[in-house]
Amino acid sequence: MSTIDETLLNEARKAQKNAYAPYSNFHVGAALVTDEGKIYSGCNVENTSYGLTICAERNAIFKMIADSGKHTISRILIIGDTDEFLPPCGACRQVIVEFSDENTVITMCNRSGQMKHHLMKEVLPFAFFLGN
Repeated sequence: MSTIDETLLNEARKAQKNAYAPYSNFHVGAALVTDEGKIYSGCNVENTSYGLTICAERNAIFKMIADSGKHTISRILIIGDTDEFLPPCGACRQVIVEFSDENTVITMCNRSGQMKHHLMKEVLPFAFFLGN
């Protein structure tokens, strides 16, 4: 495991512990690193009105924007309470691509920390990337 993978996994796990998931009881954490090397993390926050729920990935991205404005995501890692590898949902894929390029790495983790790496262009093929 690379140093950045280890760092992102640790940050995602820390955020995952703060997840607010009283309805699904499914705790998710995410961590990303920008093109400038800054790291941001987030967790899922559920709401009784499910449409108002925010996923961990979007939470981390919105934290990045609020803290330092628009940057390109170099890597983003997602971990959940499952033995399966956790991919980002469709809404998160669309938000991730807004702040990515086709070579952004999406790392999907299972609860034991095993990882699968994919490029953004594999996770959301035929996406329009900013500037294209």
